[in-house]
Amino acid sequence: MTLALIGAPLMAQAEKIAVVDMAAIFEQLPQREKVAKTLQSEFADREAGLKKKQQELRTMLETQQRDAAIMSKDQQTELQRKMESLRSDIQLKGKALNEDFRRRSGEEQNKLLKTVLDAVNKLAEKEQFDIVLPRQSVVYVKPTSDISSKVVEALTKGN
Repeated sequence: MTLALIGAPLMAQAEKIAVVDMAAIFEQLPQREKVAKTLQSEFADREAGLKKKQQELRTMLETQQRDAAIMSKDQQTELQRKMESLRSDIQLKGKALNEDFRRRSGEEQNKLLKTVLDAVNKLAEKEQFDIVLPRQSVVYVKPTSDISSKVVEALTKGN
């Protein structure tokens, strides 16, 4: 009897709970394609320069293989040094390009995450949810409690 009396007020104050699937939201975001294009154009020049150097190295390798028999030892040594220098340059620039791309991609993802979280918060306030949990943390939820599609819809309209 005591448990029923204690539990009654708790049931009266049942919280309205929703879940969001962040991975599904990110997959459906229209802004994601825009970010990808922005990053691609931002790094296009450096990537083209790197590809040009790789082609230059391929040309040197072909020259070495084709003309090895008619080249002097000094010419072979000089060509080998140039190729090693070019390989080192390609590795260094490739690593820097990858690190810069990864860093910028992370920055853009953080911006998108903030936008998504703002949309979730606005929707939660609008629909008066007390708690919004990530879908990955919940074992079971009624499909009606998943607000991911509403978040995507709000972000699409806001685009």
